[in-house]
Amino acid sequence: MSLYTIQNSCFCAQVDPWGAQLVSLTSQGKELLWTGDPVYWKEHAPVLFPIVGALRKGRARIGGQWYEMGRHGFAKGSRFTLDGQTDRSVSLTLRADEASKRQYPFDFTLTVSYGLQEDGIRTAFTVANAGSVPMPFAIGGHPGFNIPLEEGAAFEDYVIQFEQPENQVCPTVHMDTGLLDYEQSGFRLEGREIPLRHSLFYQDALVFSGLRSHCVRIWNPNSGKGVEMDFTGFPMLGIWSAPNDGPYVCLEPWTGCATLTTEGDDLEAKRGMAVLRPGQQARHSFMVKIL
Repeated sequence: MSLYTIQNSCFCAQVDPWGAQLVSLTSQGKELLWTGDPVYWKEHAPVLFPIVGALRKGRARIGGQWYEMGRHGFAKGSRFTLDGQTDRSVSLTLRADEASKRQYPFDFTLTVSYGLQEDGIRTAFTVANAGSVPMPFAIGGHPGFNIPLEEGAAFEDYVIQFEQPENQVCPTVHMDTGLLDYEQSGFRLEGREIPLRHSLFYQDALVFSGLRSHCVRIWNPNSGKGVEMDFTGFPMLGIWSAPNDGPYVCLEPWTGCATLTTEGDDLEAKRGMAVLRPGQQARHSFMVKIL
C-alpha cells in the first residue's frame, strides 16, 4: 500500500492510508519521527478514535447494549481514503461501515489532515456526526519522536518543559487493565521541568489534565535541539514511552482518556467524552515544531 508524500523546503512527511498515520518526518535527511522499531514499539503516530485509552474489560455500554473495543479505538487499524493532496498537505477520511458499527454503532466521518509549515507540521482532526442520534466520542494524537535527536547526545540529556509552572498529580495507570486511578497518586509535577529518564514510564504514561500550559517541549538544553507541541484545545495530555527503555517519547494530546476506576461503563458518561448532535462536527488540531 503506497504512502502519501508531502514536502516543503524544510521537511518531508509520509502518511500511511492505513490508520491515516504519519510514518515519517524528515529534515535534511534526518528522521525525526519514531521509526516504529517493533523491538520497542511498532507504531509511529497512531490516531486515537473514537476512544482514548482502555475500556474496562475492553467494552462499554452504548444505548443499553455492550460493545467491545480495543485500546485507543479502531481508527488506527482502519484504511482511510484520500480526500485531497497538495505538495504540502494531505487529507484522509474514514467513514462508518458495518465493521465499525459492530464496535461503535454510529454514522460518523473522521478526517485527518496534515500540513507542513516552515517550522514543523500541523495535524487536524475533523469529526462529524452523519447520523440521526447524538454521538459520543473522544479523539487524540500519539506521535512518537526519536530521542535523542542528535548524535552524541543521551536520552537523559533531555528535559520535558512546560510553557507555564504547573502543580499536577498524575493518576496511577494500572498496567494490567489500563484504567486510570485518581485515588492513587502517580507522578507529581511541581514547576515547569521534568528531567527525562526511562523510569518515568515504567508505570505507563504520565497523564495530565487541566494544565495551565498550552505548549510542551522535549529538548536538550545543551544543544537547543528538540520538539515542541502546541496542544491548545485539548484538555488532556499524555506523555509516554514503553517500559522497555526505548529511544523515543510520545506527546499525546487527548480530548478524553481511559476509563477511570471510579466511573461506570456507559460510553457517553466517560470522562472527557464529547457528544455531537446529528449534523454537528468538531475540529481539533495540534502543531509540532522542530527546535
